[in-house]
Amino acid sequence: MVVGLALSIALHELGHFVPAKLFGVRVSQFMIGFGPTLFSRKRGETEFGIKAIPLGGYISMAGMFPPAAGSGARTASTGFFQTLVQDARTASADTVTAGDEHRTFYRLPVFKRIIIMLGGPFMNLVIAIVLYAIVLVGFGVAQQSTTIGSVSQCVLPATSERQDCVAGDPEAPGAAAGVLPGDTIVSIDGAPIETWEQATEVIRAAPDQELEIVVDRDGSEVALTAVPSLTERYVVDEAGLIVEGADGTPVTEEVGFVGIGAAIEVVQQPVSAVLPAVGDNILRVGNLILNLPQRLVDVANAAFGPEERDPNGPISVVGVGRVAGEIASIDTIPILERASALIGILASLNVALMVFNLVPLLPLDGGHVAGALFEGIRRFFARLFGRKDPGPVDTAKLVPLTLGVVVVLGAMSLLLIYADIVKPINIF
Repeated sequence: MVVGLALSIALHELGHFVPAKLFGVRVSQFMIGFGPTLFSRKRGETEFGIKAIPLGGYISMAGMFPPAAGSGARTASTGFFQTLVQDARTASADTVTAGDEHRTFYRLPVFKRIIIMLGGPFMNLVIAIVLYAIVLVGFGVAQQSTTIGSVSQCVLPATSERQDCVAGDPEAPGAAAGVLPGDTIVSIDGAPIETWEQATEVIRAAPDQELEIVVDRDGSEVALTAVPSLTERYVVDEAGLIVEGADGTPVTEEVGFVGIGAAIEVVQQPVSAVLPAVGDNILRVGNLILNLPQRLVDVANAAFGPEERDPNGPISVVGVGRVAGEIASIDTIPILERASALIGILASLNVALMVFNLVPLLPLDGGHVAGALFEGIRRFFARLFGRKDPGPVDTAKLVPLTLGVVVVLGAMSLLLIYADIVKPINIF
């Protein structure tokens, strides 16, 4: 997982590096990680290296910030925020070598800057698509089949605290009809059955009605007759979670019940299933980011209180490592299924990297894209009304905001790491 994450970060930065070089921008550094440099080697004008803290990466492009409008030389500044802005301009100016003034990032046309900044998230999207294709098309997905995996011997309501059958419990209709594990449902009342959901829908809608169930048993079709009993079952949503009422109690409904369960089989998915799966993941991550403040409050309440962690909530790289470790250490699961699960986690991480980097705040990629778009819009209206070109947007003025974003991200990371240590998310 560490290697996969490092490669994902490296490819993200490569997505910035390649178009930057194609557009002639001078790139002095290509680094994976932050902090002290562990290893580096210079190739041409670029130093490639690995740093001690593997929580990201960056490329250093010449002239990320334009000089202050109307200033031909560096000027002294007063005040903390003014000093931050001037220091950012100074650091940017120091990356520009004599004779390479035309190779700065801020001098590029708006569309080229956008391409460079979107190159990283685009690489994460490509990685996610490839990994999802491996998981869905190559390994396949475990899903319910039309083969019977289990047959209940009695009927118990959903609210029953007892799960074992005892004398006096009504016999389950499936067992009474002679349904056996290993049977494959062919049809119910003459209607062909192709999915387990079809069978469930027919059975639940027919309480106390006689149904002819044709099953394939050892290559021969056997006709059985079952009468679904009316019983109480929990209502579940599309995600398979129990629906709760306004008072927090589980919602139940009365449906037809035969007492059979599906066998699980791994089915390879068509290529057409890959993009929808990636799209669903993007929507989930986007929803998590939109509700991030409340999610972080929930994490804090769990970390410092008795509440349990939301398994669908945000986690740190420590939490990802713990989950990956749990999956890798389960000997009862075939190694291919474990490999598929780990690749799926890495695919989801790349989706998260892509979506998070598109947030329009510096120092994230989306912040640079937003700055370039604003500059393009401002220049468009200047041309439209015959005004003088306003020049590049002074994004250095946003450095104080950038510092605030970095502090917030750092605090969020520390909270998540602490929560993943003291109250980890367990998948089993």
